[in-house]
Amino acid sequence: MTRKEAFTKICNFCAYQERAQQEVRDKLYSFGLSQDDVENLICDLIEENFINEERFAKIFAGSKFRVKKWGRVKIKQALKLKQISDYCIRSGMKEIEEEDYQQTLEGILTKKYPGVTGANDYVRKQKLARYAIARGFEPVLVWSKIKEVL
Repeated sequence: MTRKEAFTKICNFCAYQERAQQEVRDKLYSFGLSQDDVENLICDLIEENFINEERFAKIFAGSKFRVKKWGRVKIKQALKLKQISDYCIRSGMKEIEEEDYQQTLEGILTKKYPGVTGANDYVRKQKLARYAIARGFEPVLVWSKIKEVL
């Protein structure tokens, strides 16, 4: 594949949805391009504003929180796996309003609690906390919300 064909194809790839630089880089390497061509194309995409890591982090964090109800810990881990910089991760985390975050955690806990089984109330709360922590919410916040809500 020529550099020009690759640029056209990768522009369509980036225009379809927001992409992290590493995703685009992996896709370009799958086209069989050399390292120099890949890095030059990445620079061109950044100049043309097809790739913007801060914008990606904001959209990623906001959508994972609103749609999938992920907590901050899980979102940060996912962004780090996509090799997003710490600055962009912090910027993305600002998309999550504290009040919405608290309400979402409360909603998850109250919705899940009736279905949790256990020998006693302590075991049920333990299972509920593990569930919320696995969703990416901070353990300290989860336990304080469990005490507040239940």
